[in-house]
Amino acid sequence: MINFNSGICTNFQSATSREWLETNGIGGFASSTISGANTRRYHGLLTAAVNPPLGRVTMLSKFEETLVIDGERFELSSNQYLNAIYPEGYKFLKNFRLEPFPIWNYQINGIEIEKSIFMAYGENTTVCRWSIKNRTNNNQIELELKPLLSFVDYHSLQHENDDINPSFEVSENLVTIHPFDGMPSLCFTNNANKVEKTGVWYRNFEYAIEKERGFDFLEDLFQPFNLKFDLSKDAAVIASLEPQDLSKVLSLQKSEIGRREALIKTAKVKDDFTKQLVLAADQFIVSRGDGKTVIAGYHWFSDWGRDTMIALNGLTLATNRYSIAKSILLEFSRHISKGMLPNRFPDAGEMPEYNTVDATLWYFEAIRAYAEKTEDYDFIRNSLYEKLVDIILWHLKGTRYNIHIDTDGLLYAGEKGMQLTWMDAKVGETVFTPRTGKAVEIQALWYNALCVMADFAEKFGDKKDKEKYLEMADKAQQSFNDLFWNKAEECLSDVINGGEKDASVRPNQVFAVSLPNMMVSIEKAQKIVKKIEDELLTPYGLRSLSPKNKNYCPYYVGSPFERDFAYHQGTVWSWLTGAFVVAYRKVNADGRETENRVNKILENFKNHLTEAGLGQISEIFDGNAPHAPRGCIAQAWSVAEVLRICL
Repeated sequence: MINFNSGICTNFQSATSREWLETNGIGGFASSTISGANTRRYHGLLTAAVNPPLGRVTMLSKFEETLVIDGERFELSSNQYLNAIYPEGYKFLKNFRLEPFPIWNYQINGIEIEKSIFMAYGENTTVCRWSIKNRTNNNQIELELKPLLSFVDYHSLQHENDDINPSFEVSENLVTIHPFDGMPSLCFTNNANKVEKTGVWYRNFEYAIEKERGFDFLEDLFQPFNLKFDLSKDAAVIASLEPQDLSKVLSLQKSEIGRREALIKTAKVKDDFTKQLVLAADQFIVSRGDGKTVIAGYHWFSDWGRDTMIALNGLTLATNRYSIAKSILLEFSRHISKGMLPNRFPDAGEMPEYNTVDATLWYFEAIRAYAEKTEDYDFIRNSLYEKLVDIILWHLKGTRYNIHIDTDGLLYAGEKGMQLTWMDAKVGETVFTPRTGKAVEIQALWYNALCVMADFAEKFGDKKDKEKYLEMADKAQQSFNDLFWNKAEECLSDVINGGEKDASVRPNQVFAVSLPNMMVSIEKAQKIVKKIEDELLTPYGLRSLSPKNKNYCPYYVGSPFERDFAYHQGTVWSWLTGAFVVAYRKVNADGRETENRVNKILENFKNHLTEAGLGQISEIFDGNAPHAPRGCIAQAWSVAEVLRICL
């Protein structure tokens, strides 16, 4: 359990820098800070996925909460406005904990009030409860809740306008509002004893992180009515796209607690760190149609092919959720086009984008890992093998973006203006790390895919194709070792394009060691790992570029352009921890010293779970100490790769 006392909770900066996240398994989420002050456009109590897992709309931003004790009013909310924090309800906080969802305890005049928030699994529904923990008969205690509505695409901000329909309908235990055409209605199932019309705009909420990131950072929110509760009994509000049964609040809570406990039991984990990571992993797994997929990160990513395949092992196989892994593999097989997996599914619901060379290759590794864990070869033979054969053929003859096998057996990829590897930052027409040509990790993945196919071909009695795949793999391995070794640095070059070699020391070379089918000798592998450890390893992952490089960016700050430039030019990526640890274990003898080194790396992540996205692992960190967390507060492959090396 993650728990903070009043020392953290009553310090606005400390409480506001820590963010909580609830998800619903279909792409929707709720999120904010311990203090209650929203700092991002993505914060809100209900961001609904109206076309699961995408089509996300921020509907309910928050409640303004007022406790009334014998007629005296105490504001529980906190907001950041221009040059002001108001109210300052965080000062009443006694503690905050995740158990397993967010729970706040406020103490006012000797009275303790507890608030909890969770999402119902499989529904666009957020359940909020308030209760008095030390109830007496001496005080008249009331609660007033004023919902603040945004009703915008979740990447956007709301501003005061005349298009809003302020009317709402009240029936027994229900208030329904439909403020904008083309948007869903929002239902507030509640046990308030009074509903009062207000109909005002709250203006100029300031979102500090949006301001820091160089984006628009002011928002107006509409406040339609006031819900008044007598706290002689618990207050409850269910915010949902559909009317709900108020009597099921406790059963919904019990069901959700039970579901999360079952995840931990299935994963067979014992310590608090891995228990929390198992729960974190679950937040990324969502439904897409009849299948499953993976949200790459919260708050702003959709489901990405590359991220899904990299994360699949840690999110599903390490946690013993084999049916989920199978569903993901099958779902993505339906979207293969010209031998390629989609890079991402856009939020707006357009056609998938296929601008990636590595997502497809990671698919082979995900299937290999699934086979190793489950031995479900019938599924692979009947549902996937022919599609994998077709993918290889497309790469041999060439597919989108000049992706093709060259005469040396290595995989070439790239066109002007395209970013096809995981180092994919781009602003307008500017690609910061194009890596056109033969990128080092792409060769490692291609070689691994060929070896995987040779194993499958043997398993399925396809002897002719087995020999073909082995011949292709041998040719690729020979060419790779002839071309990529950088004698001066005693490591691998990052990209080769014709006669040009990019000798930048980057982490991509780690995959030539870490993947199950290793492309280099153990002697070279040891030197590669040593180079990475000396120049790229940090407490939270690997730098994307050596500090010795003139283009190294020590901090991921500034305007969107400056941050995108720094994204893969020194910024630390926590997901690379998994590959580094696997490589480190390969080149170092089994034993206490090696595992002590690994445990020291993991210890940093244990502390990180309480620093930014609570119970989660951030996407990226600054290249230089103190390595502040940046980017998404919760990233699928970050959690997955740490879980993979733990279990």
